Amino acid sequence: METIKNQKYDLGQAIKVVKDSSKAKFDESVELHVRLGINVKKSEQHVKGTTVLPHGTGKDKKVVAFVTETKEKEAKDAGADLVGGLDLIEEIKKTGKCEFELAIAEPAMMKELAKIARVLGPRGLMPSPKNETVTENIAQAVKDLKGGKVAFRNDDSGNIHQVVGRVSWDESKLIENIEIFLNQVKKMRPSGVKGSYIKNISVSSTMGKGVRVNS
Repeated sequence: METIKNQKYDLGQAIKVVKDSSKAKFDESVELHVRLGINVKKSEQHVKGTTVLPHGTGKDKKVVAFVTETKEKEAKDAGADLVGGLDLIEEIKKTGKCEFELAIAEPAMMKELAKIARVLGPRGLMPSPKNETVTENIAQAVKDLKGGKVAFRNDDSGNIHQVVGRVSWDESKLIENIEIFLNQVKKMRPSGVKGSYIKNISVSSTMGKGVRVNS
């Protein structure tokens, strides 16, 4: 991502620059980029977790629920876009296609999901108790994901990227989403990190340059 060189702004000012410089003919996403001072070669320094953005992301992501037959109605009523069990797992195993962006599962389904771990894992779609996507309370999990709950993790370069809203939104909504997200990332500082944990923060629109933020 290209950034505006040698300039840093307070968060509110940075968002204003992003909004004012947006020239696309569509309502661009606003993206937050955080460069961490972690050693990605050490698994204990990897940063991943979840948080709830109070205003969502502006993107309606498709949620799949891997459940037993008794939980299917609960998942559908809560708003899951795709609901299934063994048949769905076999279909994904056969085709390698995942037409969803978030996944939750009943604990009882995890043994079966192991069959498609090689498909889901590399795409960051494997449900996990750590990010609260393996649960008996399927309805609440679906509602959380549909209501603004996001899962994040650092990439191979030690960066975290997260959509935090739309260019058309009021600055106050974007600021609140970003501050809550950054607070959660800061809380997850690995104990083994020496020196600066957050190296750089920037915001950008989908098509725009990154604007550096004072951290």
